[in-house]
Amino acid sequence: MVTKTVDLRSDTVTKPTEAMRAAMADAEVDDDVLCYDPTAQRLETEVAKITGKEAGLFVPSGTMGNLISVLVHCEVRGSEVILGDNCHIHIYENGGISTIGGVHPRTVKNNKDGTMDIDLIEAAIRDPKGALVYPTTRLICLENSHANTGGKCLSVEYTDKVGELAKKHGLKLHIDGARIFNAAVALGVPVDRLVQAADSVSVCISKGLGAPVGSVIVGSESFIAKARRLRKTLGGGMRQVGILCAAALVALRDNVGKLESDHKKAKILAEGINKIKGLAVNVASVETNIMYFDINEGSNMTVQKLCKNLEEHGILVMPETSTRVRLVVHHQISENDVHYALSCFQRIMTGAPSENGI
Repeated sequence: MVTKTVDLRSDTVTKPTEAMRAAMADAEVDDDVLCYDPTAQRLETEVAKITGKEAGLFVPSGTMGNLISVLVHCEVRGSEVILGDNCHIHIYENGGISTIGGVHPRTVKNNKDGTMDIDLIEAAIRDPKGALVYPTTRLICLENSHANTGGKCLSVEYTDKVGELAKKHGLKLHIDGARIFNAAVALGVPVDRLVQAADSVSVCISKGLGAPVGSVIVGSESFIAKARRLRKTLGGGMRQVGILCAAALVALRDNVGKLESDHKKAKILAEGINKIKGLAVNVASVETNIMYFDINEGSNMTVQKLCKNLEEHGILVMPETSTRVRLVVHHQISENDVHYALSCFQRIMTGAPSENGI
């Protein structure tokens, strides 16, 4: 019988803290669709201040935040956005920019560090002389940190260069900042500086920061005015939403300071797994709270079997491919949880007891 659960599937699995629940119960609310909810306004103002943008808008999810942002920048159907072939918007958001917005994605290869080569981005920009037959490029999207490459951080220097390229060609730059706080902490760069070059940013509060629901998109006042209308169109206009925003404010207050610890625990987990026969991790590539490990070729273990055996020990993980598994650390994973998880990995893979005897 499982007596302990260590949930490493994602940083979206966290439960609201007692402080969050208390703030939600006591939240001052009003009708946010009518722009009167004071707690929503506090959250939007705070995130706009942190990111150095003029205004913000609370939305139910990062997917909606990215969709709204792309549609604001690409108001004309048939517009084109340049984005990474391995980015969240392109792979995990149901193709919404195309199916709902009529926006065409033009992908550029993501490197192992989450970047796209600047020259390849520029080469992907459509020549306006070909407007008769080509879509019109209007937007470039980046993701920071970059989830599918293992939580890699895009440097401020790189982001600035992409911003300069966008301005050179009269384009806008949107950053999917679902884990922008993780990136800022890992790089030692303030969030506002990290996204300075961006025209808009989607900031998720329910991933690394641990709130139960929501993201905030930020940009200019005119951008947010258009975004507010699109949020209503997409069914994201909620009424007494301050109940959710109250928890998000607690997350910003209490959990940003815990991200560095999350990153250290992810590194401990990576180093431990890499020592287990049959498993491999590129430890040096673990920069934030996300890591991937591979089952070595020739091992008798399969991903399906490993995940099942881990679950029997209370360890929940996310299979990625037939040979690869994703683990994500969050603020409700303790260092003891990490060592317990490692002991279970070792027992399952080798049949031998761990160093601490568990």
